[in-house]
Amino acid sequence: MRLSSLLALFRPALPLILGLSLGCSLSLLTMSWTQGDTDEPCGDGLVNGGLFAGNQGHNNNGGNGAGGGNEDFQPHIVPYYRDPNKLHKKVFRTRYIHTELGIRERLLVGIVTSRVTLTTLAVAVNRTVAHHFHKTFFFTGVRSPKIPQGMQVVAHGDDRPVWLMYETVRYLHQHFGGDYDWFYLAQDDTYTQAERLSQLVSHLSAGQDLYLGRAEEFIGGDERARYCHGGYGYLLSRSLLARLQPHLDTCRNDILSMRPDEWLGRCIIDSLGLSCVEVHQEMQYRYFELGKNADPEREDSAAFKNAFTVHPVSDPTLMYQLHKRFSQIELERTNLQIQQLQVQISNLSSLTPEGKAGATWPIGINSPFKPKTRFEVINWEYFTEEHIYPCIDGAPKCELRGADRADVSDVVETAVERLNEHYQPVLRFRKQRLLNGYRRFDPTRGMEYTLDLALEAFTQKGHSQVIAKRVGLLRPLSSIEIIPMPYVTEATRVQVILPVTAHEQDYVGNFLDMYVMNALDTHDNVLLTFLFIYEPFDAQRVSQNDVFAGIKSMIGEVEKRYADVKIPWISVKTEVPSQVKLMDIISKKHPVDTLFFLASVWTEVNTDFLNRCRMNAISNWQVFFPIHFQEYSPAIVYRDQQPSVASSSAAESLKDGHFDCHVFEEACFYNADYMAARTKMAADILDNDEMLESMDVYEIFVRYSSLHVFRAVEPALVQKYVRRTCNPRFSEDIYHRCVLSNLEGLASRSHLAMALFEQEQANST
Repeated sequence: MRLSSLLALFRPALPLILGLSLGCSLSLLTMSWTQGDTDEPCGDGLVNGGLFAGNQGHNNNGGNGAGGGNEDFQPHIVPYYRDPNKLHKKVFRTRYIHTELGIRERLLVGIVTSRVTLTTLAVAVNRTVAHHFHKTFFFTGVRSPKIPQGMQVVAHGDDRPVWLMYETVRYLHQHFGGDYDWFYLAQDDTYTQAERLSQLVSHLSAGQDLYLGRAEEFIGGDERARYCHGGYGYLLSRSLLARLQPHLDTCRNDILSMRPDEWLGRCIIDSLGLSCVEVHQEMQYRYFELGKNADPEREDSAAFKNAFTVHPVSDPTLMYQLHKRFSQIELERTNLQIQQLQVQISNLSSLTPEGKAGATWPIGINSPFKPKTRFEVINWEYFTEEHIYPCIDGAPKCELRGADRADVSDVVETAVERLNEHYQPVLRFRKQRLLNGYRRFDPTRGMEYTLDLALEAFTQKGHSQVIAKRVGLLRPLSSIEIIPMPYVTEATRVQVILPVTAHEQDYVGNFLDMYVMNALDTHDNVLLTFLFIYEPFDAQRVSQNDVFAGIKSMIGEVEKRYADVKIPWISVKTEVPSQVKLMDIISKKHPVDTLFFLASVWTEVNTDFLNRCRMNAISNWQVFFPIHFQEYSPAIVYRDQQPSVASSSAAESLKDGHFDCHVFEEACFYNADYMAARTKMAADILDNDEMLESMDVYEIFVRYSSLHVFRAVEPALVQKYVRRTCNPRFSEDIYHRCVLSNLEGLASRSHLAMALFEQEQANST
């Protein structure tokens, strides 16, 4: 989620602004219901001019389209039949469910441009409306020497207008005929209101032949036949495109025309008997013809405000002006709809059990989060115009800078602006200073603010007085954005890397048992590599007394049980087992496409986590650092009692512990991503071993990589309680995190309090 950037609402707290109710910019959806029997069609039109035409009885299907019958809406049951004479083959499922179900995207947009206007008008179209559509192509005859970035340009090799149109229609059918329901074609001197066009398409049935746009008469032709003017854009249905495709070559050879839109209209009429229509099933294609030297800011007619397309647009500047004007119109309509919804919600609140008091502020926004325990209370941050209390790093006071300073400045300016909007011309306010400021982030609503302002109030007669007022504001959460992610699969091989020191070898036996049970017995696509870390003294005596001899014998027993399994190990001599140094050694011995899972001896490998490791680590996109669940010390949690059977189950095991956010030892990432980050880091370290010892893999990806660093709790990674040995040779930050992990992982507050209480009782007796 993200916070809306320019929105603030007021909650009056003192008599001066008591009962103030202001509108807000939210993305809300209006809906209409019809009760009882009615012959009127459902309406979901725009304010002051919607999609539907004024003549409710007019229904123009534009020829022999498929819209008159109900064949498209009748279910057909296809019985399964398996030929016993044919060899049964394994059924391969599609990668995406929408492919198997035959679900298509609604609209593909094609803009016809030229080599001359590709870098001017076409770029303006791309910057204003192209990002609102699923896919937009720019078709030209001869490719320009320099193609603008971010544009999908298709060059057909011929600048003749009719030939360009012929190749464009053929290209759309050949490459996307089965993937989209509707195809919109327009010239690069056409401004398209993307949201309205998408809304129009969403109301049209894809199973009918339709040629929709501005209908124009042929010169000297049949008065009843019409073609769609290319300057205002037109829609072609998928079924029409499929029926037209066999006739394209004939139309190219037989029809003579200088205008590509007229040629296409004549081809559709002669081949399919369909004419261009402006109204279909009570939905009207709205357009506006822009006059010479027209100023979009002064256009105020209903035809302009309700238009889907505007033509002609002579230069890119005019295109941007039109986009700005239509964005303002849509914002005004959205604000009006929000105000109407707020009034409806306020009126309906009196019918609820809570009455008017049940309506939350602001109207239409979720009510504030209500904590169930004292540990769920959301803290308020105190701030002035210069400082904030406390800081992110735990310091009690720090300077207000960057995004925080801009945020405070924005809410203060918005507060004064809204006060003036509401009370002028009776009163006019001017800010003196911010007395006190408070803010907190509510995950159910957004960022809440409470401001104490010193204001100088002016009356109409010129009198002034300094007053102090408190106002409340809310910066609500906007709509959720789905981030597109590359395709990943759960079949990827995971290479588990297990570093082991001499102090940790007692825990390797449990790790191997879990690995054998959850990876080898299940035939999971997993490989394991041990990394034995010798201290200099132990390395000198390895031939006489190998400290890892016991682990190596356990590895040999596993390899005997599973003949096709090999568990290699690598020996390293170092005093400080830095994560970065160890990964540098491992990285050089594996291919670049290897998916690493960097584990610890306390990790319990299981299938659920391995699959999440495969899904959350994406090559050249994202790395995954899971937060494991650490069990508390049983000596404190259970004391003299044994854990009950219920608490030892998987569902109950997450109760007696916590997610340890101080540990970054476990990680999933691709070798290529690690090598790229280390390459960027090489210029900073210059063989500085002290810097390598002060960093871990997590910090390398954060500082030297542009990838997403995904840090999330992982309930499938459960570790038994253990007191870790914190190495003082590491950096201060790593050592401090290790100490905090030991302290917070001992027990919960309630368990510690009970242990102290029992100890005090025992000492007093």
